[in-house]
Amino acid sequence: MSNDEGSVTDPIKRVSVVSTGTVSIHPEHAASTRAPMYWWLATSRRWTGPLPINVYVIEHHDGLVLFDTGQDRASVTDPGYFPRGITGVLYKRLARFDIGPADTLTAQLAGLGYDIADVHTAVVSHLHQDHIGGLPELSGAEIVTSRAEWRTLEDGTPELRGLLRSHIDLPGLRWRHIDLQPGLGVAPFTAGHDLFGDGSLVLLPTPGHTPGSLSLLVRRIGRPPLLMVGDLTYDALLLESGHVPGVGDRGFLRQTTAAVNALRQRDPDLVILPAHDPGAAVRLAAANSASTSAEANERYASR
Repeated sequence: MSNDEGSVTDPIKRVSVVSTGTVSIHPEHAASTRAPMYWWLATSRRWTGPLPINVYVIEHHDGLVLFDTGQDRASVTDPGYFPRGITGVLYKRLARFDIGPADTLTAQLAGLGYDIADVHTAVVSHLHQDHIGGLPELSGAEIVTSRAEWRTLEDGTPELRGLLRSHIDLPGLRWRHIDLQPGLGVAPFTAGHDLFGDGSLVLLPTPGHTPGSLSLLVRRIGRPPLLMVGDLTYDALLLESGHVPGVGDRGFLRQTTAAVNALRQRDPDLVILPAHDPGAAVRLAAANSASTSAEANERYASR
């Protein structure tokens, strides 16, 4: 996008992160071991320290965009939030949440100076509970996820796969289920979805944690690009070393991790921002104050 004098105007005005509370998980969840998931879920007695539940906030000139919506405070205050029986036991074994009254999505956005009604679009990387928690607060926004991810709600017993349909398919929400288009990706990704048609926000397929998981590539002028990867990894350093999480399809996780690392090698300025990485906020702050080369700016302007 250019102004009257021919210079390129960045459609991305600001990128921030908020956290809707914290979560502790088992170490085997964060980094895969040889043990099957249900084995370590039943037997592990170790927990990580508190990890953030990140929501990324992008001020684009066409509207305010969220990547993920965090965890619902009702999950720690409403005894009926989770399924009963053995399924409910599995949820309790999977994660421990700490979500205070000030950790709602509305309150966190207000801390940045935004009203929840300012949100134009919310991209949900995948449909697990700690990414859909803000949906009840977003009746005025368009909610975007992949069509492949939405289909997983219709497969058998979604609650056993971490999908709480009663908290996802809410009345009054404006869902948009996208198909990623060939030719709109960023190498080595061969498909993608350009959210506003200006190349600044590109959704990429990153399956593995779930079949339809999405990541968001944020390309800015004069500053490092950002890749928000949801739960593809719980720590950017683990991803760089090729380690994958313990939840999901390990084969797809390895393939997607390799693709993201190939993208990172093509663009060494790329900043990886997972949903639960304790270092993500510091990494984003550094990226917001950093500058990229003139050559990188030319690539952006000509894309």
